[in-house]
This record gives sequence, C-alpha cells and structure tokens, in this order.
Amino acid sequence: MEFDLKLGDGRTLHAYDTGGDGTPVFWFHGTPNLGAPPVPLMRDGIRWLSYDRPGYGGSTPRPDRDIASAAEDVAAVADELGLDRFAAMGHSGGGPHAMACAALLPGRITAVATLSGLAPYGAEGLAWFAGMAPSSLASLRAAAQGRAAKEHHEATVTDAEPGFTDRDQAMFAGEWSWILDVVHPALAAGPAALIDDDLAYVAPWGFDPATITAPLLIVHGGADLMVPSSHGVWLAGHCPTAELWLRPDDGHISILTSAKAALEWLQSRAS
Repeated sequence: MEFDLKLGDGRTLHAYDTGGDGTPVFWFHGTPNLGAPPVPLMRDGIRWLSYDRPGYGGSTPRPDRDIASAAEDVAAVADELGLDRFAAMGHSGGGPHAMACAALLPGRITAVATLSGLAPYGAEGLAWFAGMAPSSLASLRAAAQGRAAKEHHEATVTDAEPGFTDRDQAMFAGEWSWILDVVHPALAAGPAALIDDDLAYVAPWGFDPATITAPLLIVHGGADLMVPSSHGVWLAGHCPTAELWLRPDDGHISILTSAKAALEWLQSRAS
C-alpha cells in the first residue's frame, strides 16, 4: 500500500506499508533513492514500512532539514498506522536516519540495523573523508562548503563514478538489481533532494548516536569506497549497545549480501 500523509506543517509524506501481522520494520533508503521497501528482503513475518525522504518521490521538499527530523516524520507515519513500536533498518545514507529514530524515539524503536552507514561529520578521532573514492570525496567536500558550493558541484560534475568494486557491480545482475528501480527515478527527478541529503550529513545531526539504548547492529564492508568502514568502526566504538559485523571483502553495495542475516538479527531483537 502507498499513501500520502498530510503533516501539520503543510508538507506531504509519501509512505509505504506492506501490511500483515509481522514484525514492523521501517526501511530507510540511501542517497539518491526512493523509499519503497526492499523487494529482496520481502519475507513472511516482516511488515515493511517506509517513506520517501523529503524532496524524493511524492514527499514535499524540506530544505535545510537535519538528520534528526527523520524521527518526527517516522512518528507521524507510525501514528497514522496505529503502530506504537517498530524496528529500523537503513542502508548507506539511510543509516544515520535510522539511528536518529533510535535516539529520539527510544520508547518506540525496538532494535536498529545499519549497513554502510555514515558516522557524524567532524566526529572526534575519525578522519571522516579518508578512504573515499574521488567522486564521493568531491561531492561531500562540496557539501561541507555549503549549499552554494554543493549546488555548483552538482551542476558541473562530470565524473559521477561512485567507486563501486567488482563485487558491487556484480550485485546489479542479481536480486539486488532492485536498487536500480529506486535509484533511477530519484536521479531523473534532479539533484535537489540529494543536495539536501548531503548537506544534512555534513551538518550537526541533531542527536548523539551514543545515546541509543536499543540493540544496534552496524554492518560494514572493508572494501567500501563510498562510506569507508572506518565510519562503522567508529560508530561501533561509540555506541554502547552496538554490535559490529565487518565484512572485509564487501563494498558499498555488496554489503547487502549480509542484509538477510541482519534482518534475522533485527527480528530476533525486536521480538
């Protein structure tokens, strides 16, 4: 089921619900994606919930939003569906948004799992940009310089190769080719939502991941060139409830081969 939810501030959120009586799990999409639930992870016993982040798909833009604002939007969707408690799972840029809900909705999040997620910008003891592929490095450095620099970068960039490994590329020939179904329409709509995402990643997040009290699983690939594994290691070392799964040979997309196991972990903790 897809539906549009009108919010108190006049915005619209486009949301998704697979229905059923399974464990409710919110999916948090990457950058740039639409928010449709992950088809390769559809299974009995899981009720997937999700939404297009502001500016993507059918959701109203919210310029200068921070990562913390995801908690407000998720709470609105959950309230509309009559859900008090639910788990959270995010890939890539969805990871920080999933953690925001865990930190800011502590009575509602049962467990959270992130795959290839970013650590806070400027985190003490982390060389945040180290190990990133040139295109990711240039994109996020532009964001760190502010909106004008980021908009100029997106308008003039010619090298958009994100740094996929051979294992990443192979994923697009299998069941995770699904990710192209949510990436292509997001790209076709233009860079505005991507710009808002990247600006949020390099600004204060509005919460401290160390305050998360729910079980937290951090899954990261050692060969990730978009979000280096040092981000996952930092998060695992600074979040008291975190468990780290480091997959040395996986990149940013091939880490999704661990998503089914992560979902089993999530379901067991959520119940």
